[in-house]
Amino acid sequence: MKVQDFGHFDGPVVLFGGVYSNRQALLALIDATAGRDAICTGDIVGYCAEPNEAAALVSAEAYWSIAGNCERQLADGSADCGCGFEDGSACSVLSRDWWSFLLKTATPDVVTWLHNLPDIGLFTQHGRRYAVLHGGATFNSKFIWPTTDEADFLYEIAALEEIVGVVDGIVAGHSGIAFQRVIDGRQWINAGAVGMPPHDGRPETRYAVLKNGDVTFERLSYDVDAAVVAMKAAGLVQGYEATLKTGIWPSEDVLPDALRR
Repeated sequence: MKVQDFGHFDGPVVLFGGVYSNRQALLALIDATAGRDAICTGDIVGYCAEPNEAAALVSAEAYWSIAGNCERQLADGSADCGCGFEDGSACSVLSRDWWSFLLKTATPDVVTWLHNLPDIGLFTQHGRRYAVLHGGATFNSKFIWPTTDEADFLYEIAALEEIVGVVDGIVAGHSGIAFQRVIDGRQWINAGAVGMPPHDGRPETRYAVLKNGDVTFERLSYDVDAAVVAMKAAGLVQGYEATLKTGIWPSEDVLPDALRR
């Protein structure tokens, strides 16, 4: 378990994750948040067509980032994305093609850079101490939703604090849906995903901004058509290219019942 201190931030901090190789969305985020500090919750690479370009942009912008399950599985040369999907689920079936594409496309330099990312990040802002992880502290591909039982949050917080000590807040990703819960006095912030919409019927994606302990969630518009063209050119036509336009996941069965349409 690699832990890295990202330091102290006086101003607003942009929180984002789930780039999923969507270069066009990442470029829009860079434009929308120019000049601000930013932290990524992982899964820089994934479903879309330009993993090397996405990784290069995160590196060039000097954004702080942790590794998601996609980074860890890619660095290990694993046969699947390790996203935590149930066998036979739509996510499990659909991931085979985009994961195979990623294994073939990611360059050795990008794989090495992703491999060197930490598992957990730490930072402070105005006297509050935050930890950044991907899914959960017990395993990085754990799905934690806005509807998850409080007991599960408490379990993950306890596991995290065994590693890094007491925190005031947690910044997470993986589930692809932005939300905030307050659990036993601690903020649990999921920054959402910038590379894929949150199953709400709109193409805009999400990121968060943390300022003085308060978090706001922002919509991100970008050149969706260009991202779809790139996916089709790469042969990535399993359904997620349509999701970029419709805002509806082809893998709704991964969601809790309360979050399905």
